[in-house]
Amino acid sequence: MTQKSQTCIILFAKFPAQGMAKTRLQPALGIDGAAKMARQLLLHSIEQAVATGLNVELCVSPAPSDPCWQTLNLPNSLTWSKQIDGDLGTRMFKASQQALARFKQVILIGTDCPSLISIKIQQAAQQLITKDSVMIPAFDGGYVLFGFKQVAARLFNDIQWSTPSVAKITQQRLAELNWSLAFLDSLPDIDEPEDLQYLPKGWLDGDEIANF
Repeated sequence: MTQKSQTCIILFAKFPAQGMAKTRLQPALGIDGAAKMARQLLLHSIEQAVATGLNVELCVSPAPSDPCWQTLNLPNSLTWSKQIDGDLGTRMFKASQQALARFKQVILIGTDCPSLISIKIQQAAQQLITKDSVMIPAFDGGYVLFGFKQVAARLFNDIQWSTPSVAKITQQRLAELNWSLAFLDSLPDIDEPEDLQYLPKGWLDGDEIANF
């Protein structure tokens, strides 16, 4: 089996609706600017995931059947699924369980890290050849990528998401499970106005909109 047939990237995404997307960036970018940034981050993340050549599942809210998704002209190669109810941990655990019924390894990513380019995702996938799990931490204490070959509810339950302790707690629980972990260099999420310094050149001018 090839690595492509063995690996599924699950990208968790919400539709970048105006007034509801990237609200913490609104003081710096305005309501319209924050929504445009959310759209740009989403398209860039999908573009980079597809560029790996691996299977990509877009796990979305609202459901894939919602007409809003038709406005983005996304690649036909994507597999779609609906985010279930519950907190982020519940959603990631269930999606991972379902994917591991079909694939040997799963890589979870979001849409907040433009520095998570295809080569870095591929490098993470390579680590799973010899390791049980792989993580790319975020500067803020979370993680921008988490991959594994099996899944346990313990890795996602009773975690305060969007806090500086997420990656550390997850690492502790991986150690308790006695799973080996490949730890790659941290990358920045774009969540707060001070994070805008980490955007690729030209993004604030709207020059780098991803095109398919």
